[in-house]
Amino acid sequence: MAEQAVPVNQEEGEAIWLKCATCQEILFRKEVERRLFICPKCGAHLRLTAEQRLLTIVDRGSFIEHAPHIHSTDPLAFTDRKPYAQRLADARSRSGRAEAVVCGEATLDGRRIALGCFDFSFLGGSMGTAVGEKLTRIIEHARAEQLPVIFFSASGGARMQEGVLSLMQMAKISMALGRLREAGLPYISVLTDPTTGGVAASLGMLGDINIAEPGALIGFAGQRVIEQTIREKLPPGFQRAEFLLEHGMVDLVVERKDLRGVLGQLLGLLCTPVPTAGSTPKASHSPP
Repeated sequence: MAEQAVPVNQEEGEAIWLKCATCQEILFRKEVERRLFICPKCGAHLRLTAEQRLLTIVDRGSFIEHAPHIHSTDPLAFTDRKPYAQRLADARSRSGRAEAVVCGEATLDGRRIALGCFDFSFLGGSMGTAVGEKLTRIIEHARAEQLPVIFFSASGGARMQEGVLSLMQMAKISMALGRLREAGLPYISVLTDPTTGGVAASLGMLGDINIAEPGALIGFAGQRVIEQTIREKLPPGFQRAEFLLEHGMVDLVVERKDLRGVLGQLLGLLCTPVPTAGSTPKASHSPP
């Protein structure tokens, strides 16, 4: 089961020790980093920030961020326990970024790709208008440049502080991915812990190939809500990556240490020719 590592005795900067939320072991941060944030005791895949995800996947120094200035506003002047505008300001201060997703272009084994990485630490990776706009723009960029697209999802779903405007992003991104498919360009979706709600119901499950990390929670509604609705007990492991693989909802479950290699192999199959300096890869597969 993938969980967030909990800092232990954190002072200024990063904590030296982390506690695995799955097995409760106290872990030395440097050792966990060397293992790509996989718990050495139980194998749980801990959550990554967008920057950590990029470091594990793309060629070093190749990432160029697109539209970093785009961020959500407060169109509904929404307030719950605190004003939504304050929540946004706090999230930006903690994370150092404008939104819950980072989008851009990079290379993977020398091949140009367009990608988007969610960061669950920014308001639960929720998808508001800015997230939808950033993802749509990078898809359109990929279509114009004939690039494959890879999205790494980690989200609690639509950002309800923006109401129906956030829900509209599901259709907006789905339509952009439909145009990408019509252009014959591949889209690979990587589902990490957790991928739920509107993100799972749209871009998360629309990949030509859907990959999940081990133990990732993937689904629309929560298990308790489903059980209360259907008045039945759900089977063990329901909505976990391995259960979805067994029931045909995802194509692969890949450990983090192998993910870069698997993505490179898939891109090699889906895109031809293998790019050289100055060339642009084109997709070889036909839309389903």
